[in-house]
Amino acid sequence: MSDSVFRNYIAGEWVDGASTVANISPADISDVIGYYAQADATQTEAAIAAAIQGQQEWQRSGLEQRYSVLMAIGDELISRKDELGRLLSREEGKTLAEGVGEIYRSGQFFHYYAAEVLRQMGETADSVRIGVEVETRREPVGVVGIITPWNFPAATGAWKIAPALAFGNAVIWKPANQVPATAWALTEIIARQNLPAGTFNLVMGPGAQVGDVLIHSRDINALTFTGSLETGRKVAAATATNLVKCQLEMGSKNALVVLDDADLDNAVECAVNGAFGGTGQKCTASSRLIVTEGIHDRFVEAVVERMKQLVVGHPLKDGVHIGAVADARQLSQNQEYLALARQEGGTLAYGGEVLSEESDGYYMQPALFVDTSNDMRINREEAFAPIACVIKVKDYEEALATLNDTNFGLTGGLCTTSLKYANDFKRRAKTGCVMINLPTAGTDYHVPFGGRKDSSFGPREQGSYAREFYTVVKTTYIRA
Repeated sequence: MSDSVFRNYIAGEWVDGASTVANISPADISDVIGYYAQADATQTEAAIAAAIQGQQEWQRSGLEQRYSVLMAIGDELISRKDELGRLLSREEGKTLAEGVGEIYRSGQFFHYYAAEVLRQMGETADSVRIGVEVETRREPVGVVGIITPWNFPAATGAWKIAPALAFGNAVIWKPANQVPATAWALTEIIARQNLPAGTFNLVMGPGAQVGDVLIHSRDINALTFTGSLETGRKVAAATATNLVKCQLEMGSKNALVVLDDADLDNAVECAVNGAFGGTGQKCTASSRLIVTEGIHDRFVEAVVERMKQLVVGHPLKDGVHIGAVADARQLSQNQEYLALARQEGGTLAYGGEVLSEESDGYYMQPALFVDTSNDMRINREEAFAPIACVIKVKDYEEALATLNDTNFGLTGGLCTTSLKYANDFKRRAKTGCVMINLPTAGTDYHVPFGGRKDSSFGPREQGSYAREFYTVVKTTYIRA
């Protein structure tokens, strides 16, 4: 497999790119997963042209055809979850359990939106004018550009591609260049379905060429992006110039609040799972742990003891809890944030060491800091790392104010046994998602997902709310 070249998929054909890149596992840099085609600007333009043609035919397809296509994709993903989950873990670095789970969840997205195909209903109303009836219906937005990140190479693509196809749109998908294997595998499944040529296109390649063409194109109708805040701002500016519909999911600096009355064991599990699961490389990770003073010392001691039980290692090995960091650049950035936290006055309570494993990869012990304050850069910027910082506060009101004191607002968590505080928190937390006695990382596929402030822009993703982005409303007036 390492000698194979995996090509782009444009207009219903597998095509060579302008060049190729090696896909190397972060868990073992001697493991070359394959060589993947790199599209250039010309090839990306060709994909857009193909999508325009394919979408015109796809939007006229029958509901049962769309339903069957999406169900078949979901069925195959779930049936191949072990095989594809292993591939995902090899190239991204997350544990095998996480990789398999992500593939399974990706299949569920396609199943869910297959069902949504059959739930598309319009509305009727009487006009204010006698003898006139009004009907409203949703139609495809058209051609959708999709740009996805490296941390969830299957799931993020699935939750964008599935609703796009369900509502009759065509897709041009640019996955992150670090994780082309999972994207190619999903594309190979999609390519075998009953879709008109050009309805779905895969353009692997660098953001400076492929992504730049997509975000500046006048010929696409909508663009959905998940990635960093810095890049998201560029996407928003570029699409706004051409009045292209835009949806952005960007970074966050999520917090988990632990009150004095919390169940300590559950609070520890919520913190460790939310902060360090997926090697901390989640936009929903709880990198700020805001703890009231009455439980602070016991909580820190218990978290450190729990962290000592976590096994860091090759993601395909049994018994591993934390896999590899995404790449050398990410590992270096993680170490820079550790140094910054120390410089700012934080005390390293546990972890943070770069580890050597049997395989030559990028491994890091999860790190916990105490004695930090919310104005430190380590608590303002998204590190995307297995690093969590404890912030001690006096009471619930200070905890809530600290949680909200950020330019981000994706998820926020609270551990408490008080119904009073839980009810107040879910109303006053300035986040798009709220978790009570649960980790901040972990959301369902059938309900809306998104944040506030600098975390998100545009309509919500997932669930029935996805139709707001992937469709347009048409109002028709009829005189009998």
